[in-house]
Amino acid sequence: MNQKYLRPSRFIDSDHPDIVELVRSLVDSTASDQANAVALYYWARDEIRYNPYSVGGKPDDYLASTTLRTGESWCVPKALLLAAMCRAAGIPARVGFADVRNHLSTERMREMMETDLFYFHGYTSVFLNGQWVKATPAFNIELCDRFGLLPLEFDGTQDSLYHSFDRAGNRHMEYVNDRGEHLDLPYDEMMGVFRLHYPKMMQALGAADMQPQQWNDDVDSEVQKQPLPAS
Repeated sequence: MNQKYLRPSRFIDSDHPDIVELVRSLVDSTASDQANAVALYYWARDEIRYNPYSVGGKPDDYLASTTLRTGESWCVPKALLLAAMCRAAGIPARVGFADVRNHLSTERMREMMETDLFYFHGYTSVFLNGQWVKATPAFNIELCDRFGLLPLEFDGTQDSLYHSFDRAGNRHMEYVNDRGEHLDLPYDEMMGVFRLHYPKMMQALGAADMQPQQWNDDVDSEVQKQPLPAS
């Protein structure tokens, strides 16, 4: 039943040589799938920096191998990459999507989105010990520290989903709609939803007003406007 979740697919190109080589360097052939999945999760979470300004407008922008090459991306491509890494390690994996509110954002992003609802938030679902377990490798640990967020941990037994509140007790994330889990990215559906709900942001793709390199500057500005409490 899970064989199809072990094979490469359009966006989860788990047979790409760079992904195969990386996975070989990270997994332990004597360890359990659970232990290896946990190791892959933390690599994808922290080694691929979260950057929502890297939203792409072309199919190839969403290949797992593209995300590995660029070293930064947002929740959907990071989830696709983790799924590809798991499949390359012989662990069944798929991707899930949900609409969420109160997602991490900056002033520039809020202006572009014109809403606080993030459609098609992506996560990875991994088959371990006879059950599907959700893993969300989106926010790297450094970003969590800068924004005062609770990092998402993953042990392979319980779902790893966004926290409702940040470290200071402020509301952080609310799941408002479950879009289900899929063999691969439903690219056309996702882009149609983006064009419908984010027309300004979609027009900004590739323009000077939303470039990946601006993300760090905007994060610094956001943190300075809202100082974090001492830890």
